[in-house]
Amino acid sequence: MSVIRRRPILRALINSVLLLVLYFVVPTDMGDSAAKLAIRVLLTFAGLILAVLLILHQVRRQLDVAEAPLTGLLTALVGGVLFFALADYLVAVHAPGQFVDLATRLDALYFAVSTLATVGFGDVHAQGQVARGLVTVQMLFNTVVIATGLSVLSKQIAARARERRGAG
Repeated sequence: MSVIRRRPILRALINSVLLLVLYFVVPTDMGDSAAKLAIRVLLTFAGLILAVLLILHQVRRQLDVAEAPLTGLLTALVGGVLFFALADYLVAVHAPGQFVDLATRLDALYFAVSTLATVGFGDVHAQGQVARGLVTVQMLFNTVVIATGLSVLSKQIAARARERRGAG
């Protein structure tokens, strides 16, 4: 068995790094035509749906297999954050004025992580209606993912505690 299969945290780390690399290399300049904008919007929704489905799959896996590592859920969370960071960046680039002080992909990643962590320093923020709508969806996504992750984690901890009490 390979080292990566035996070490789920290593697999999650490698997957997260690959997702981060993809985030920084995916092309974002698709022109300004209405057809390309429609395609971009459809791909954005498809990406959001895929991220939600992957996270739901990981949550189901965690609930079905008590000893399943939480690393799959971690990778899904990283993917979700990067998806929203890219969506924020695309809105900022293609609709100037929607975000304040969001000019680079790193700015967008910083904003997505600070939104996930509910820190909100205020230096980067949504100003326009499109950006506010996107950030509202992002906050709802973050709330659901964090609540689900905490629920799965607490169930796993409780199950393991019951096993130890039964074995001891």
